[in-house]
Amino acid sequence: MDIILQILYTVLVLGLLIFIHELGHFIAAKAFKIKVNEFALGMGPAILKKQGKETLYSLRLFPIGGFCQLEGEDSDTPEQEIPEGSMQSKPVWQRMIVVTAGALMNLILGILITAILVVAQPIPSLTVGEFAENAETARSGLQIGDKIIAIDGKKVGSYTDFVTELSRAYNRNTIPLTVLREGAEKELIVTFPTQAIDEDLSCPVLDFRVYREEKNVLTVLKYTVKNSCAYVTMMYESLADMITGRVSLKYVSGPIGMSGMISDAVSNGWTSIASLIALISINLAVMNMLPLPALDGGRFLFMLIELIRGKPVSVKYEAAIHAIGFVLLMLLTLVIAFKDIFFPVG
Repeated sequence: MDIILQILYTVLVLGLLIFIHELGHFIAAKAFKIKVNEFALGMGPAILKKQGKETLYSLRLFPIGGFCQLEGEDSDTPEQEIPEGSMQSKPVWQRMIVVTAGALMNLILGILITAILVVAQPIPSLTVGEFAENAETARSGLQIGDKIIAIDGKKVGSYTDFVTELSRAYNRNTIPLTVLREGAEKELIVTFPTQAIDEDLSCPVLDFRVYREEKNVLTVLKYTVKNSCAYVTMMYESLADMITGRVSLKYVSGPIGMSGMISDAVSNGWTSIASLIALISINLAVMNMLPLPALDGGRFLFMLIELIRGKPVSVKYEAAIHAIGFVLLMLLTLVIAFKDIFFPVG
């Protein structure tokens, strides 16, 4: 029963994010009077279909993606034969908006959820407020009233920045902190308790609480922006850690590995699942706009080239590049799924 619920939660969360993404493409296409042939959630054979006035709406068997199929999107029709209402018939700036609209919708969703969380919870500051009993950080020199301004030599502007950088101090428990104490900066070497993530990976955790920021319109806006930016930074830093070998590639997870995190977040309450959805949504937006074949960022890059050179790249060559990219992306997805099933972390 637990497995069924875990799968259901994952399908609902990823389905929501995919729906929002494809809805962005759909709305932008309709705004520019581009014909949408099919709006689909999922991949593989269709299990439900409904033909609208112009668009076929479908639900497909495998809940791992979706698509918004636009008229003439990958067509090599000669210019004089391009039908009205096709993607090809529109100026490049309109096509650029359509292709980026999915990522923009995911970004907007993530920022809105982040704003709701900031409004709903007390806003944590960077000022130490209270220690746990026998706190290691207190024994190593941290004091109540210290405002943390840097960790491991890196400036932090929000509590989210701080805990993100702390979590990246893999297999360490002694970390340099810069604090503001009585108006003067002070350098400390602070010992933290640690938490095991896997047999070969641990990270430091907090043994103190912080004071709360006064909540008003300005602080809500400020921390919405800071926390949203921190989600993006977290993603890029995690990728960099894996590329440089700071942390093993076995910690890369796909939808199957992510299902455990989603299930845990659901069991921890609405704020946990909302935070995770915001994180995934913002990361999905950023990842999707990377200039790689088969991603929206790759399509945007070809349109940018068209804008600069005054004529499009041959649809035949572009389609071949995207097809190769799609195959490689699917292979990577299968490899990660295999790893998540047979070699799960933890």
